[in-house]
Amino acid sequence: MITSITALRQRVLAMLGGISMYRLVLFALLALALIAVVLSALGVIVSPTPAEILASFAVLAIVISGVDAAAQRVLRLPWRIESSLVTALILLFVLRPGLEPTALLGLAIAAAVASLSKYLIAWRGRHILNPAAFGASVVSILGSFGAFEWLGTSSSWWVGTPSLFLPVVVLGLAVLWRTEKVRIVLVFLIVAIGVSVLRQAVQAQEFDIAFDLGAALSFAVLQSPFLFLGAFMVSEPLTLPPRRWQQFSVAGLVGVLAGWPIAIGGLFTLGQERALLIGNLLAFAFALRGSVRLVLQERRFITPTAQELTFRAKGKVRFLAGQYLELDVPHRRPDARGTRREFSIVSAPGDLPTLRIAYKDGDQQHPSSYKRALAGADPGATLAVTGTWGDFLLPRSEAPVLMVAAGIGVTPFVSQLRQLQLDGRERDVVLVYVASDSSELAFRDELAATGARVIVFTRDEPADLPAHWTWAQGARLDADGLERRVPDLGARHAYISGPPRLIADLAPALQKARSLTTDAFAGY
Repeated sequence: MITSITALRQRVLAMLGGISMYRLVLFALLALALIAVVLSALGVIVSPTPAEILASFAVLAIVISGVDAAAQRVLRLPWRIESSLVTALILLFVLRPGLEPTALLGLAIAAAVASLSKYLIAWRGRHILNPAAFGASVVSILGSFGAFEWLGTSSSWWVGTPSLFLPVVVLGLAVLWRTEKVRIVLVFLIVAIGVSVLRQAVQAQEFDIAFDLGAALSFAVLQSPFLFLGAFMVSEPLTLPPRRWQQFSVAGLVGVLAGWPIAIGGLFTLGQERALLIGNLLAFAFALRGSVRLVLQERRFITPTAQELTFRAKGKVRFLAGQYLELDVPHRRPDARGTRREFSIVSAPGDLPTLRIAYKDGDQQHPSSYKRALAGADPGATLAVTGTWGDFLLPRSEAPVLMVAAGIGVTPFVSQLRQLQLDGRERDVVLVYVASDSSELAFRDELAATGARVIVFTRDEPADLPAHWTWAQGARLDADGLERRVPDLGARHAYISGPPRLIADLAPALQKARSLTTDAFAGY
């Protein structure tokens, strides 16, 4: 059952992998805004009106894009119109739209504050707080004071309405599936909805009125902003800590604060966007990290279709063997997949400040704009790593491990085996290495030096296999073949790394393993 769900999850991820997560968020929010305009025009949504939605978005987009462009020009950073529009769209659904001059001025102030927070409230090149949440919080708090009553907008979260429930669920799920944050947001939703229902029950008892559990659940799910907040704000990768348990902790804290807003001085509450900001601070405390510059030292082909890039890190970078980094390669006219990609790290933490990644060239006739820009980077070029993430880590116990690598998916295993070697630790590891043919077996010497047992699944027989390596006689990897070659499969923790479609195909073969952990990448 678990492997079937894993296979389905990877097939959906493969379909969504053709577009960067940043652009997918933008398109999802644009679709949601268009749906809202249509529903408002039809009278399904009474407020705001279509004119208020369009005018408010125009102000938000113009101000944020202008401030971002100016700040990025001063700081000599590439202008990211997608980031500006995403922030504008989130603010559109968080703040109260309007046509009055004071309302539009309030929106403009929120937009400017949100944009500036990316650069002023930052640590080593990374913003600490969710920009939209910070901009909305500032104008809402200012509006709570008598001297600022002229501000014509504040947080309203009008997106939390039954008529937008289904669009938010569908579009939000697409985003969460692409960013692989479904479980994180589920934790947030369970906590937030549960706390909200508890709060309603306490209030009912306090005011001596009847409590209806069904009505309380309906309000928490259909008439609250929890779904939108979770899907499009809690899930933001740049303000989440690197480890999953840390992300669960942040999601739980935000859920508690959003579900039961705490009043501050009788003027405003720690609800919704302020809850998220507190969660951002916890995430920052978990991982004081920032953008790290990498200087390209060497590039080389490790197979006919795969390249390895060797960098030297400028600044402190930390990662665990098996984690991945996000590499930013700014370039003109990026296509729909954007300027950032995730790469598993090939080198071990003990190799720092040297850091290596590898990638498959893929489609040579129609490469992505990112691939062309990365291919054009010469030794000496400086690129930025926006962070390291991931829980594709070996278990702390000394239990035996099975590693299954599909093609260039071998990269995290090279890092893990290399680190075991540097630490002088011996571990019972079997690596099943699947490749289209023997020429596509990368890192042969490096893997051989670790002493790990390797079973090779290729159509043709590789020449001069290292010690501890065996060829599967051209067999296709399936459940029967895996059990024959790894008879103690049930005692091993299984790890599989590769493109989502291959993971989906291979996952059923690992259903008898002690556990299964996957690491998918959607291509470059």
